Parts: sequence; structure tokens; C-alpha cells
Amino acid sequence: MTVPALTKDQLLAAASEVGLSLSEADVGSYLGLLGQYIDAYNLVDAAPDYLPEVKYPRTPGVYPAPAENAHNAWYVKTAIKGAASGKLAGKRVAFKDNVMVAGVPMMNGNSILEGYVPDIDATVVTRILDAGGEVAGKTHCENYCISGGSHTNAKGPVHNPHKMGYSAGGSSSGSGVVVALGEVDMAIGGDQGGSIRMPASWCGIVGMKPTHGLVPYTGIMPIEVMVDHTGPMTRNVRDNALMLEVIAGCDGYDPRQFHEKQPGTLDYTTGIDAGIKGMRIGVVKEGFGHANSEADVDACVRRAGERLASLGAVVEEVSVPEHLIAAAVWVPIGVEGIVHTMMFGDGYGASRRDLYVTSLMDKLHGWQLRADQLSETTKLLTVLGVHMKKHYGTRFYGKATNIARRITAAYDAALGKYDLLMMPTMVMKATPIPPRDAPRELYVQRALEMIGNTSPFDITHHPALTVPCGKSDGLPIGMMLIGRHFDEAKIYRAGYAFEQSGDWQTM
Repeated sequence: MTVPALTKDQLLAAASEVGLSLSEADVGSYLGLLGQYIDAYNLVDAAPDYLPEVKYPRTPGVYPAPAENAHNAWYVKTAIKGAASGKLAGKRVAFKDNVMVAGVPMMNGNSILEGYVPDIDATVVTRILDAGGEVAGKTHCENYCISGGSHTNAKGPVHNPHKMGYSAGGSSSGSGVVVALGEVDMAIGGDQGGSIRMPASWCGIVGMKPTHGLVPYTGIMPIEVMVDHTGPMTRNVRDNALMLEVIAGCDGYDPRQFHEKQPGTLDYTTGIDAGIKGMRIGVVKEGFGHANSEADVDACVRRAGERLASLGAVVEEVSVPEHLIAAAVWVPIGVEGIVHTMMFGDGYGASRRDLYVTSLMDKLHGWQLRADQLSETTKLLTVLGVHMKKHYGTRFYGKATNIARRITAAYDAALGKYDLLMMPTMVMKATPIPPRDAPRELYVQRALEMIGNTSPFDITHHPALTVPCGKSDGLPIGMMLIGRHFDEAKIYRAGYAFEQSGDWQTM
């Protein structure tokens, strides 16, 4: 992709965009001076990309026929075999379709990206293959992952595994469905506002959003570096803990990883069955009774708290008033992050040491020529982000980040008194999928109305696990357990104890 010398018209256009007025003499001077810098760009262009090698052979896979994809959960099915042995030997694993699997198509729910084929495996893919897992395919996710509902994918809505015509939750919608249906043993999801925990809750499975940076995000299409998380989705707690053992730890690329935890050294399964006698669990008052909370959801989760108490935990109500503003504080970070990183940053942005997959950046660049193909949620938040940037710069992103520290401290204070916090994962049960001709207002409502309890922990970075705790009207309800940073093991202990205490579908 050779960069040619600037023409006079190109120079004047660039100068105009930043408010410069150039005379004829200035133009000649600039054109002369810029030549050496264009040469530097071309030197970089001629160098290799230095991407990680792809270790395991594979084919591109196949697009499943509608008859074998009734819930529209799959994008591509594959059979990529990993190592002959390991912790995940015999396990079939699905990957959300924002995760790069070399040689296998990826569209991240959006027709603009359709046709893109990654040239690397994400770190989580390599680690799962190294552990003996098999890549069973890519699952549909929401359009650029901007939805907590499951109706925004360019290939059509993903249906709830318990009730056709109802949302599976988003944005890792397909991953939740294929795990719940038993079509795979495990799946990888992504979580910026709740996108692992929301579909896990509505599909009736277990989903962990780990501590920010514990699992490398390398090779996964970002939304915003501050809130990007990836993690496991499974049918039971032990498998979830096992999968996290395999994928956690530094990889030397991801700038989100400020810790020094090494891959292969983290143990979440040993002691998972030690019980919870004496464990202190705070039931967060502000996680209940929202304006859109459903009474049966609140009641079900409170009963789950009583069950935890019957298992020997000390369960008490605790107030964290900051919880009620946390979702609002997420908005400037999420909205402006989407615009600066994913949209105008060609999926990555700048100013961080990352593994930049330039083939993805090339595919995303120039999306404005096809902007009408974006989902209504992505259009709406992009317009808002552009407006805020033009009129206010990035001050609100900065201020929200500062406020997020105070919210983090409030949860930390509660976690100083309690081992874990607890609340409903979602304040409502799965909602009907909007019809194809739904007004924009309903489309957006069904995409973003449910993130009140999940999004706070994307900006505070606390680990949070959703475990199914009951059903109402045939639809699953999830209980969320939140722990101290890097204390996933304790969360798994509580989740496992609850899971083993009875069948959640009859609680």
C-alpha cells in the first residue's frame, strides 16, 4: 500500500480540516518538507507485519443450513483440532464472531465487515487449542457488539434457547445459545457493558466477566480499551473455572494487562468445592427495584440469597448508592470509546502498545461510505459521540473516568466488609424480539434497556459471574456474584456451592 507524495489539492484539503490557511509559498514549502516523512511511511509499509504464527491446520469451515441453525446462533461451523492432550481435551468450543480465528470468516454482526478473513488466531483461540480444545465454529453476535438484545445482527435475530421469538441477550448472543443447547461444551464471549453476563443470564448458563486485563483481548475486535473484557461461557461453574485457567494470564501484547499473572499458573478449580460456610455475602440494595425491574426477577434472586445463607454463608443487605449512577457514568466512556476506537480508529485507535491487525483496520477504514448499513444502535451512539467530540472535546470521557474511580472505591469499601456482593444479573426476563418493522425507539429500547446492573463492573473492572437461579414464565433468571479484583476463585466457590444445592430450573 505505497503512499504517494501529496498533491497540492490534498495538502490544502488536510490543512483546511485542521483550520490552517496556507499561502502559495506555504504550499511549496510544506510539499517539500513532507517528502522525507512520506518516505518513512513507505519504509514501514515495506516491512513485515510481525504477526504471531498460526499453529494448527484448518479449513474455512461452512455456513450452516437453516435446518441445522434454527436459533440462528451459528455464523460458521468448523472443526479445528488442537493439541492431543490438555485441560480441555475433548471439549468443543465456540467463539463469538468478534474473535479472530485465522482463515475463518468474521463479520462481527455487520455486513460492512462481511468477507473479512483474519490472518491470526486470537490469544484465547491459541490457548484453547494448546489445551486440547477444538474450535467448533464462530457464533453470531450483535452488530458491532452494540446491543444487549439479540435482534441487531445483519443475518437476522438470534432466538432464546428456552423460548423462540424471545431475545437470547447480547452481544454474545450466539455463544449463549449454543452452550445452552448443548451444541458445544464451552464458548468465548466478550463484555463491554454486560455482553457475557446478559446472554448467559437469559440463556440459563454460567458466564464470567473476569477482572479487566486478566484474559488477553489480543486478536479480538475492540470497542474501547477501558471496558473491553473477554471470558468463558459454560453450562456449569466448574467448566467455567477450568476454561478461565486456560485463557488467563499475560500474553505480552495486550495493553490492558497491567498485572504480571502468567498463563498456566492460575488455579480456579482446586478448592472450588470447599463450600461457603462463613463466607460473607452482601446483597446490594441498589441492584433491586429499578424502574424497569420485574418483581419475579427480584424475588427469585432474593430467594437465591436465602439459599446461600442455608449453605452457611452470612448473607446481609448492603447499600452502595454509587451503583445507581454507575450505568450513566459508563455512557461517555462507552459512547466516546466506540467512536474514537472502533469507528474512527479503524477498530483500534492509537496511543497504546497492542497487536495491531492491519488487515482488519484496512477492512474497517472508510466505513462512512456504507454507514447506512450500521445497526440503529451503532448509528445513534456514533452520531452522539461525533457531536460530543465536536462541541466538548473529550472532557466528559475524562471526567467519567475520574468518577469511575470513586465508584470503584465504593464497591471496594463494600468488598472490604463482605467477601462477595450479589444482585440480579438482569433486572428483567428475556423480552420479545422486536418485529422487522419495529420503530427505531423500540429497536433501541430492546437493545440497551437492560444494562443497569452489568455495565457498572465494566468500568470498575471487578470480576462478576452470573449463575442461573430460577425460571419464570419459562425464561431463566440469573444471579450475579461480584468479587474483589483478581478474586475469581472465591466467586467460583460460591457459584459452585449454589449450583450444587439444587436444580436451578425448579428453584
